Amino acid sequence: MSALLFLARLIDRISSLLGKLAAWTVLAAALISAGNAFVRYGFDISSNGWLEIQWYLFAATVMLGAPIVLNLNEHVRVDILYGRLKPRGQVMVDIFGIVVFLLPVMGMLAWLSWPLFLKMYLTHEMSGNAGGLIRWPAMLLLPVGFAMMFIQGLAELVKRIAYLSGHLQMSFQYEKPLQ
Repeated sequence: MSALLFLARLIDRISSLLGKLAAWTVLAAALISAGNAFVRYGFDISSNGWLEIQWYLFAATVMLGAPIVLNLNEHVRVDILYGRLKPRGQVMVDIFGIVVFLLPVMGMLAWLSWPLFLKMYLTHEMSGNAGGLIRWPAMLLLPVGFAMMFIQGLAELVKRIAYLSGHLQMSFQYEKPLQ
């Protein structure tokens, strides 16, 4: 169990790094958006490439930021029943959700998005807009993001099983492991 917990903490660190990168993409998108608006309205100059890079950065924000949101237990949850459960019950619900929903869906989406990325990469698919960008970098975010969510889901599963087996204490305000 200690080896699995070590691996889970390593995955947590990777997710944290990706989360920091995602935070920087928010800033970059905001700066590009402001600069693009200034140039467009101030000098009547526009570029589809600048608009598309904002979309790419938004995709990076979502796909690279999602694993850390799961790790911090800040994801969307319908809390009608969950909030009334004792910590052990919450962990059981989490395990059910991870095994039945998160892992199968993220695994399937990673699997299905990989060939789409590969096709775009091999054909050097470009945006149909004048001055548009090559599409594969944005498409790469899908299999990477879904795979990272899958891997972070495995880490969360390990931590919850470790809690149930007495190998890990957790604080149940947000189920974050105690340091």
